[in-house]
Amino acid sequence: MSIIEVILQALIQGFTEFLPVSSSGHLSLFQHFTGNSGETGVIMTLILHLGTLLAVFVVFRQTIWALIKEFLLMIKDIFTGKFKIKELNPDRRFIIMIIASILPLFAFYAFKDFFTSLSADNDIIVEGCAFIYTSILLFFADKCVSGHKSSGDVKFPVAFTIGIFQGIALVPGISRSGSTISSALFCGLKRDSAVEYSFILGIPVIAAGSVLSLKDISSETLNQIEIFPLVIGFIVSAIAGILAIKLIKWLVEKNRFKIFSFYTLILGVATIAIGVCEKIYNFRFILEM
Repeated sequence: MSIIEVILQALIQGFTEFLPVSSSGHLSLFQHFTGNSGETGVIMTLILHLGTLLAVFVVFRQTIWALIKEFLLMIKDIFTGKFKIKELNPDRRFIIMIIASILPLFAFYAFKDFFTSLSADNDIIVEGCAFIYTSILLFFADKCVSGHKSSGDVKFPVAFTIGIFQGIALVPGISRSGSTISSALFCGLKRDSAVEYSFILGIPVIAAGSVLSLKDISSETLNQIEIFPLVIGFIVSAIAGILAIKLIKWLVEKNRFKIFSFYTLILGVATIAIGVCEKIYNFRFILEM
């Protein structure tokens, strides 16, 4: 994989991880057309995800630091018998609800191999359909009246709903950030709180996904990987991620989410068309053999 391809993948991952257009779908398309799929593509995708994870820590560092301190205090209260679920402050409720939003992923994890196969195969029609689903989701989210709930006001039904939408986003082409932000808006969160909840929810999800993907990579492939391209990819994806987070915060607050609805609709239709053309070409090629 050339440095140019690494930088392009890093830019795609960095921007599309947070813009509601599906990073997995875009990376799947890029790897499909450049032939960089397989285990090597999985390793690069893993590193790029870690770069975007760093971006979340940088942009939301104050909120994350406050949550970390509150989490440690909460653990202390649990062991000393002072913890009461009915007396949660906003930060503690935020932490509990993030955990609740993660729980539905365990059910979706049973189909992990299926989701992985969708991004690893040579059929991009699935990604095209998923882009259109994302477009519809974003269109209706943009029509939502701004709610009044903050991240610390979320309750269990809302947390589970966001978690289910996040699980569906395991399909390549369905945006995780678009799904969680949209579902949060559907559930009455303020626009800035919906963005904050979505991106902080992504921290444990991205981290866990990165760890789990390691077991699918053979030691032989790891020995063949060059470190320099991975470092470049990590840095570029982190910088792109920071810029993307700032952009999406501004766009959501300005009610301009529908821009991405139009983009993913056009991309979805184009992807399906290309996928169909590839199938027709391959079928004709087989007949002529």
